[in-house]
Amino acid sequence: MKLVIVAGLALTTSLLAIDREPAKRLGEAAAVFSEVMATPDKGIPQDLLDKAHCIVIVPSLKTAAFIVGGKYGKGYLSCRNRGNEGWSAPGTVRIEGGSIGFQIGGSMTDLIMLVMSERGADKLLSSKFTLGAEASVAAGPVGRTATAQTDAQMHAEILSWSRSQGLFAGLALEGATLRQDLDDNATLYGKKLENRDIVTSGRSAPRSGAALIALLDKYSRRENSRSGTEQ
Repeated sequence: MKLVIVAGLALTTSLLAIDREPAKRLGEAAAVFSEVMATPDKGIPQDLLDKAHCIVIVPSLKTAAFIVGGKYGKGYLSCRNRGNEGWSAPGTVRIEGGSIGFQIGGSMTDLIMLVMSERGADKLLSSKFTLGAEASVAAGPVGRTATAQTDAQMHAEILSWSRSQGLFAGLALEGATLRQDLDDNATLYGKKLENRDIVTSGRSAPRSGAALIALLDKYSRRENSRSGTEQ
């Protein structure tokens, strides 16, 4: 009987930890975005953020490689509300991808993507899509402005960056797959909502997502222009 009780307590503790993960990860995503935007000379160009339709933040993307490489991580997306009135409540995403080649090693990387077109945003809000195949993607430029953009970057629907060991740089993610995570959405919102519903319905962000949305609004000049302030 004691063994059954101990096993039950262990299972309950494990389930509670799983339930807390999406909320904890939202805090990590907010921290990643805040730290990147606090160093404008080495971060995402402000003018690209101003033009972005959506953003994806994946804290601690896991990369492992031994002959065959792979990537896996969970994060969040948010898109601009209609009329550019701030940013939507966050929806959850999983990113998975692989590469073939002689390689060995492993790392954890923070990933940020900006979706620069309506078509890219529509693909992002589908249940699953592949970067490069269904939406063009390029490594994003780093710095205060986007004047260093190449032709490929100027025409890409999605721009991506990574931060690893303090270094922030553009990252090409051709072939990686993004899909919504209905289970994590259920944990945050109480039911298995599609990301498209979360983003387009005007739904309120969960309490754990308030810090991330506040930061997105803070660093959005579209939002700041309404209140007459400037970063």
